Order: sequence, then C-alpha cells, then structure tokens
Amino acid sequence: MSELRWDPLKQNWVIIATERGRRPRDFQVEPESFSGESCPFCYGNEEKTHPEIMALREAGEPNQPGWRVRVIPNKYPALRIEGELKSRGYGPYDVMEGVGAHEVIIETPDHGRALADLSADEIAEVLGVYRARLADLSRDPRLRYLVLFKNQGSCAGATLSHAHSQLIAVPLTPPVAVTELRTCREFYEAKERCIFCDVIEFELAKGERVVKEFPNFVTLTPYASCFPFELRLYPKRHVHDFTLMDDHDLADLAVALKDMLCRLKSVLRDPPYNFILHTAPPRQPRQGKPEFWSSLEYDYHWHIELVPRLTQIAGFEWGTGFFINPTSPEDAATFLREAEI
Repeated sequence: MSELRWDPLKQNWVIIATERGRRPRDFQVEPESFSGESCPFCYGNEEKTHPEIMALREAGEPNQPGWRVRVIPNKYPALRIEGELKSRGYGPYDVMEGVGAHEVIIETPDHGRALADLSADEIAEVLGVYRARLADLSRDPRLRYLVLFKNQGSCAGATLSHAHSQLIAVPLTPPVAVTELRTCREFYEAKERCIFCDVIEFELAKGERVVKEFPNFVTLTPYASCFPFELRLYPKRHVHDFTLMDDHDLADLAVALKDMLCRLKSVLRDPPYNFILHTAPPRQPRQGKPEFWSSLEYDYHWHIELVPRLTQIAGFEWGTGFFINPTSPEDAATFLREAEI
C-alpha cells in the first residue's frame, strides 16, 4: 500500500507509491551521443570562451591549453557581477537589478569523460575549485546565497555535453533555502541539536536506506524521496560550511562522490541527473539584522543532493506540492548497495 511521508527538512509531503514498484530496468533512458567538434570547453578552444576566472595548471599562460580544471564566466549569465542592487517597489511588486554571479567550472579538458569517469584525485581537484570559488564569492556583501549545481544530460538541463558544473550567486535567499534554514534553526532552538546530525545517526542505525558508509561520509536515499533513486551525501562530522573542508576532507569526499556516481551509472545506465551542493549562506552583516542566520554553525550541515531525471513533474505535483515516487527509497538503496562498480 502507498505511504504518505513527511520531509521535516523540506517541509513537504511525498507519496511513496509502492504498488507501482518500478525497478531500475523500468527507467530506460536512451544514451546520448554528442560530438566534441567545436566544443568551447575543449583543449585548444579557449578563445571561444570569456577569459578564465581561475584555472588549475602546471604551467603555461592563462586562457591557453595546459589546464586541468578551468573556471569561466557563463557566456549567457543569468546575473552579472557588475552594478548595484537598487532594490525598490513597483506598485505591489518588488524589483532589483540583476546583480550576482554566474560561473562555469569545466571539470576536465577531455570531452569524452564525465565526472564519474575521473579519478578520485581528479575529483578532489574539482572539489577544491568549488571551495575556492564559493569562498571568494562569499566575501561580496551584495550576495546572499550561492548555488553550486551540475546538470548532467540534456534531460537535466545541460546544453553542452562536456563535463561541467555551474555556480550562481544571487542577491537574496531563495524561498526553498529559507524554508530549510529556518527549519534547522527552529529545530536547534527547541532541541539544541542539528537536525541533519539526528537524521544521519538514525539512518546509520536503521541501515535500510544507507547506500554506502565511509569513515567520514555517508550516502543514503532520503526517507521521503521525491524522486526515484534520489540520493544524499553527508559529512558524518557536523560542519555547516563547505568552504571549511580541508584538502584531506576533500580527498575523502572525492572517494565517496565517485562511488555514488559510479553506482548510479551502473544501476541506471548513466542517467541524466541534477546535482546540488547545499552549503551555508554567506555570513555578511545585514543592516538592521544583527542576528541574521547567526546560529548557522550550530544548526546547519552542508550536504550534496543528487536527483536522477527519471520521471516528470505533472499536474498533480504542480497543483499540490506533493510528489509521487514509484520506487521506495528502501528498494533504491538496495539496488545501489548491490551495484557492481
């Protein structure tokens, strides 16, 4: 029989429709084939992009071949770093200038390799670039929230097949993030504990939704998964801000992240997916709000969310805010645990 499950972090209900019982083979996604011709992210095509913001390279000049990971401004940015916010009213509405940042992290110069195909050491370098760019943009007092994400495959929103991630910094805190941040703060105020730490401790004790446990990280399927084979990757140690991770932490995380991506690739035959790194917002002083997000280091816990794009949101989801998941997280965890990688 189906179950309605409540997600205390996202504050929403999910219907786990177990009678539908969809297995990995039921989610057949045609593999995409892309040509590397004229790809602006490939070696030798550096002049086809805006000048790089940063790059990892042994030697050589900026904006030339020889790099391992490269960061560039998005060619068609949603927001631009130049300008002032100029927040104002417009009748019953609010409006401000489109100030922010929109960057692309090119994860490898090799067009034929996905993030899952990189070695753990190579993934650690990509994670180090994530850390550097998040730390740099967090110092800008105009920016309130930073979203680092990856769209893998055209069904997940990728317009170029070359392995890359994106970082968008916005001048306000998105409603979805506000809900999660407030939930964490209220939980801590009531219990003096981090809600994420409680979830991790409970899931490790139960075991049925744990995909893989490492010494410092754990991959699991959320109890109220909105989508089939949805995954979370948590640090077991409480830490609110991804930029506080040292090189040893990132090396351990790279092993766990590669494991998660390889299991997904094995079980679902390389599906399209969205990957989001959730970290604490910048702690910039806010005029008239001296306590704004002041308890983050105690109540928040950075994490990675990964959602394979196997089903579509339709009228019921739009109309109710509920999600229908035809594969229970317990079954998904079993398939992923048993994957040959």
